[in-house]
Amino acid sequence: MKIRIVVDDQTIPVTLDDNPTARDFAALLPLTVALEDHAATEKIATLPRKLSIAGAPAGTTPEVGDFCYYAPWGNLAMFHKLFNYSAGLVRLGRIETGIEVLRVQGRMSARIEPLPR
Repeated sequence: MKIRIVVDDQTIPVTLDDNPTARDFAALLPLTVALEDHAATEKIATLPRKLSIAGAPAGTTPEVGDFCYYAPWGNLAMFHKLFNYSAGLVRLGRIETGIEVLRVQGRMSARIEPLPR
């Protein structure tokens, strides 16, 4: 499934992985979130509820462009820098282009929505 993150007038396309956690996330869309900086590595956003992590790996090592769910906190994590292995981190998909939009410091509002078919 393809979704997009819209920040101001910029669109960031994301391809979701085919896994139960990504499908559970897609069921929340459309969604408006506040993106905040975390560890100078990622933008994070609180979700309205925790996602199912049934069958998910114990953790992952995120790469630049990974669109993830951090189960211990129940938040989205969008990585714009490399980071170490994190237990409880579930990859939801991959940001295709536009990662530079997330590198801007500070809080920003974003709308996450499915792409029209």
